Amino acid sequence: MDRDGAMRWVEEYERTWRTQDVAAVARLFTDDARYLRSPFAEPLVGLDAIGRFWLVDDGASFAMRAEVVAVDGADAVVRVEVEYLEPEQQEYRDLWVLRFAPDGRVEHFEEWAYWPEKPYTVAG
Repeated sequence: MDRDGAMRWVEEYERTWRTQDVAAVARLFTDDARYLRSPFAEPLVGLDAIGRFWLVDDGASFAMRAEVVAVDGADAVVRVEVEYLEPEQQEYRDLWVLRFAPDGRVEHFEEWAYWPEKPYTVAG
């Protein structure tokens, strides 16, 4: 994987998420992909589980900006900023840790999300 390929994948992810095109999830993820909504969460495994999770945001309006931070072989790290506009305004920043399969789909997705004014330490 290279930076351009990783960014194309992110752009397709955004388009698929924005349009709630659950059928297109198969173009992004392998059949047995593992999708972690946080580094310590139980992973969603497989296309059906990922598709059901994406439908939770049905009707949400959002702006998204992303940049590839690093690529090393099959692994990539992407910095993402999302701002939900409706129904409730909310923003957060993410790091995505991605492992790509040889066919360009992701087999492992790990999300590290942070919200404004939320503690980032146990003591916080």
